[in-house]
Amino acid sequence: MAKEYSRTQRIGDQMQRELAQLIRREIKDPRVGLVTITAVEVSRDVSHAKIFITVMGQDSAEDIAQNLKVLNDASGFLRMQLGRSMQLRNVPQLHFHFDSSVSRGAHLSALIERAVAEDSQHPDAAAAAAAAAEANSKAGEADVADKE
Repeated sequence: MAKEYSRTQRIGDQMQRELAQLIRREIKDPRVGLVTITAVEVSRDVSHAKIFITVMGQDSAEDIAQNLKVLNDASGFLRMQLGRSMQLRNVPQLHFHFDSSVSRGAHLSALIERAVAEDSQHPDAAAAAAAAAEANSKAGEADVADKE
């Protein structure tokens, strides 16, 4: 029976916690903004780790690229610090990547809110949609009654 929570996942979770603290405390570069680590994927052989980050308040591609460059340049230092704090025989190589899922989710949420606001401005369309939904449910009930 396979474990539900693999060793690489446990290592990734611990690395996420440790890296969040290390970046906040140890990286003194003013080019690094408010970095949030969203996920860590560790390879099966624990030789490489992809660290996915988001940067709060910096949406331009240039700012994101600059943050990634600084973090990738500091990966050796961060790896050394991880080796001291985590009890691993081999600490994986660190590769930082930008996680666009947070900004994409905010964009989709804004689109949904805008669509709902537009629908509420057209009461006739909303009433027609509600009537169509009710007609569909009655048709479904009739089909069930016919089958019995």
